Amino acid sequence: MTSHTADPADLTKYGPLSDASGRCFTLCWMGDSVAEIAEIVGGKPVKVADRTAAERLTNTKLFIERDRLPAPEPDEYYIADLIGLAAVDEDGAKLGIVSAVHDYGAGASLEIDRGDTGSLLVPFTAECIPDVNIQTGLVTVAPPEEVDVSPGHPDRDAPDHTPRHPPARPGDPSTHSAAPDEAAA
Repeated sequence: MTSHTADPADLTKYGPLSDASGRCFTLCWMGDSVAEIAEIVGGKPVKVADRTAAERLTNTKLFIERDRLPAPEPDEYYIADLIGLAAVDEDGAKLGIVSAVHDYGAGASLEIDRGDTGSLLVPFTAECIPDVNIQTGLVTVAPPEEVDVSPGHPDRDAPDHTPRHPPARPGDPSTHSAAPDEAAA
């Protein structure tokens, strides 16, 4: 079991969880990332008691009803609240829609779907995302400077065929920090 709440132990405090098809479940933590799970059938919990039944639940995403979650702290957001926000640049020009929030361990980033021009991946930092306004449905994006190395450029086609990489710098997507929290389990 992987919890995306700020404190994984809090997952059981929010009441029953549901899956995408509407089935409801309860959890009881048994150890680190190990939970006893029961499906609520006819208003009563029925424990998942055998390995085969447990295997059928592998990779099942469980969700908490949004209204049961505490209000986030200032400058913290639930991932579900970020998905679907309109992304605009600092001048207010539309860039696209937040389609995903990724966190691969080096910090969170927002994926902005720009339609036919592809996606833009932006570090979720105060520098690159200076404003998030859930009420208006807008997120302001100040993408970091991009470097495009064209074919034939000495840094792209070095004689020894070893690619050259600039050193990491502040604002580099590989060095940003995380901010959001997710309600899904």
